[in-house]
Amino acid sequence: MAEKKLSEEKRREMEHLADDLLRLARDTITVRFRFFDAALHRLKIDYWHGLKGVCLRGDVLSIDPSFLLKEYVSEPGVAVRVYLHVLLHMIFFHPFQSDKTNEKFWNLATDLAVENIILDMRFAPAALSRDGLQRDKLHVLQKRVPQLTAEKIYREFLINDISEELEKEYVRLFTIDYHSYWHGGGERDEVLIDEEDWKKITRRIRTELKAFSRGRSSSDAFEKNVEEAMRVRYNYREILEKFMVREEEMTVNDDEFDYIYYTYGLSLYGNLPLVEPLEYKENQKIRDFVIALDTSASCQGETIKKFIRLTYQILKQSESFFRKVNIHIIQCDNQVQTDTKITCDSDFEEFMKNGKIRGFGDTDFAPVFTYVDALKKKGEFTNLKGLIYFTDGYGFYPPKMPKYDVIFAFLNEDEKRPPVPGWAIQVVMEDELYEYQ
Repeated sequence: MAEKKLSEEKRREMEHLADDLLRLARDTITVRFRFFDAALHRLKIDYWHGLKGVCLRGDVLSIDPSFLLKEYVSEPGVAVRVYLHVLLHMIFFHPFQSDKTNEKFWNLATDLAVENIILDMRFAPAALSRDGLQRDKLHVLQKRVPQLTAEKIYREFLINDISEELEKEYVRLFTIDYHSYWHGGGERDEVLIDEEDWKKITRRIRTELKAFSRGRSSSDAFEKNVEEAMRVRYNYREILEKFMVREEEMTVNDDEFDYIYYTYGLSLYGNLPLVEPLEYKENQKIRDFVIALDTSASCQGETIKKFIRLTYQILKQSESFFRKVNIHIIQCDNQVQTDTKITCDSDFEEFMKNGKIRGFGDTDFAPVFTYVDALKKKGEFTNLKGLIYFTDGYGFYPPKMPKYDVIFAFLNEDEKRPPVPGWAIQVVMEDELYEYQ
């Protein structure tokens, strides 16, 4: 009984010391970076004895006080570093992005990104003995990934992979917290995260950061990650829904058909139902559609085919896809090179198998629109509503707005790219294309 009481007293003592350490860390961060104030107060502390580390569970930062105090003896900056590390994960919405196909790469990428920001801050109270080794690794990585955001590092890992040895080195040098509890699990009750609240916090930080940075040096890496986190992202499947065309399809309209009366009539009169089903149902269907491909020298053939297959697959999986379609795949650099008409799956597979990517000259978008307008006059399209143009964006846009919806789909973010006309939608495809297998 006495041993148990002593153990409980020891636990309370460790928690008290950890409280003091974390309170000092919070104050230290707030004094230097006042725009973190709201985010710091949003995180709740939970002591988890036996965890042997730290982890985020929703808005709760779980800490093993014994681990924290032992680390503090050799690393006085550990409490500040832990706070900054997990705080940046939340500010950049890393735990919310659970749709990544490779969880291992995403975990590594997020840790590399936030540790790079902390190093870039040059904040002495957060310094650790491993910082020099971290800088060396990040310097090598930055030659391939100029902007070290989690999303861009993740794509690099997906495209080029990393060796098992390098992976272990990254884990050893950059891991601060366990990510396995980001979405619940473990020995604690699941904690739900309010993503919208954290978006409000990040928007506020971005606004205050601009005022804070005026006239003084700030972390360039932090600002780039904030902009990446706040970048508007579009769901490509939802974008394609904008190209639906209302048509009347011959099918049973279950919404307006009462099966009770129908089956009662059959049982009462034999083959005479009381209510006949409506044979026509108005659906939004994709029938006439144009996929324009920029085949200038800057667009690679395999990337183009990956985009086509992804687009066609999304269309097919959607209820908005007619059994019989009229899709034109138009290749163009500074002039229309080819036009392949797709009416069914076999047409599409034939194009993917034997179709050649032609062009590789300069880029001019106007010829495609002129060509499509000519097809419309010839009666090639019943009701064309959509054209999606896959391109790097470096070309001449048509001066006039066409009489159908247009999307310009870009592979990557590029601040130097000419602005898209106001009548068109722009979407960046890099996330979906790199995730798409």
